[in-house]
Amino acid sequence: MSLSWAARTIAAVRGLAASLTLCIAFGAPAVLAQGATSPDTVLATVGGEAITEGDLVFAAEDLAAELQSIPAAERRAFLLTVMIDMKVMANAAREAGLDQTDIFARRLAYLEERSLRRAFFAEVIEAGVTDEAVQAAYEEMVADFEAQPEVRARHILVPTLEEAQAIRAEIEGGRSFADAAAEHGTDGTRATGGDLGYFSTGMMVAPFEQAAFALEVGELSQPVQTQFGWHLIQLEDRRVTSAPSLQDVRTQVAQQVLYDTFSRIVGELKADAEIEVSDPELAAAVEEQGGL
Repeated sequence: MSLSWAARTIAAVRGLAASLTLCIAFGAPAVLAQGATSPDTVLATVGGEAITEGDLVFAAEDLAAELQSIPAAERRAFLLTVMIDMKVMANAAREAGLDQTDIFARRLAYLEERSLRRAFFAEVIEAGVTDEAVQAAYEEMVADFEAQPEVRARHILVPTLEEAQAIRAEIEGGRSFADAAAEHGTDGTRATGGDLGYFSTGMMVAPFEQAAFALEVGELSQPVQTQFGWHLIQLEDRRVTSAPSLQDVRTQVAQQVLYDTFSRIVGELKADAEIEVSDPELAAAVEEQGGL
């Protein structure tokens, strides 16, 4: 399996999952009326044909991308407008005999299979994302976790050694490191008093990292040179990382379980199906993307 296929498949699975869980993602009130209890509730009629709450949910599923740019308070009106337009255009198409054409039959067959795919995804694949499956996947993830030492530091970056030495003298004279960083720093951290947050080994350039990890909490470094200039470093804290809680990573773990379930079930279905692609070049491309 190629990395590109895995990335595309994860994106496709997540995209389908997102469209199927639209009411959760946007919140039920964004699509359904307050207190609405039945998908059969009639919202409007067009030529005597009803448009229901259930129709709005289907429209929301189809128009998930468009809904993201529409304020929540306007989504129901937008969806109902789409459904009214759809009804009048569909009736006009029938009167013109467009429902009797070959292209309509092909499009209808495609839409039927798309709907069945969504139903299968919701009823079979999403059903595999249980609390037990998420818990098991989380436990497997944290079993491989290795604690790492981390430090939290502030720094001041300036172009020359002389500037760094002068600023160090200010701080030793009683000025706070954060104030000095806000005035003299030349990188984006000056807005936060030079705060770099927590980092572990391998995240910073070697001279900076070595100097930071060698400090005691509260200690101020001598000027340290890197390819970016001269740094003063003050160590704020030390800690050892711990595995994230399930609450913190539940969404990511659930998405991974969804992807794994999708890959397993759809892979088994493909293995049992007779799939042939007539064009060899196209077949190779489809295989690269995991379609065969």
